[in-house]
Amino acid sequence: MYDVLLGRPEMTPQTDHHTPPRDDAELAQLLRDRGLRATSQRVVMHRLLRDHARHVSAEELLSEASERLPGVSLPTVYATLELFEQLGVVRRVNGGGGTLLWDTRGDAHHHMICRRCGRIEDMEVPLDLERASRSAARSGFEPDRAEVVVSGLCADCAAE
Repeated sequence: MYDVLLGRPEMTPQTDHHTPPRDDAELAQLLRDRGLRATSQRVVMHRLLRDHARHVSAEELLSEASERLPGVSLPTVYATLELFEQLGVVRRVNGGGGTLLWDTRGDAHHHMICRRCGRIEDMEVPLDLERASRSAARSGFEPDRAEVVVSGLCADCAAE
């Protein structure tokens, strides 16, 4: 298949648990290993993602990237984030209510999402989701990963 948005053959998401690139050189190597170029947009977006220790939106990244990359567009930011997701650099997190955030933590973990304020927190608990993946596969679904999302009220909202 061909990914029209990225203008290249589609890649399947990384399912191994490798360490995301720590610097520009590692990002460039990861991209080259897959026949891709380390463009200025990709390098700047990766630097911005590394600077965040939280879940970020494409709009936040666009705002920050615009200072370094005049003329960068929201579709370019989304295309870069989707490529990074396929490479295992970020994870897509649906924050509910249509909010899409990108998690800079590449390791397998789960999330808690506040239904009132939309806050997303990492949940640090080891869970074996292999049974869920096997069940999905038995029904013909081809799972890339499985994760748990706990929704409810965060500590701040619950205290109000």
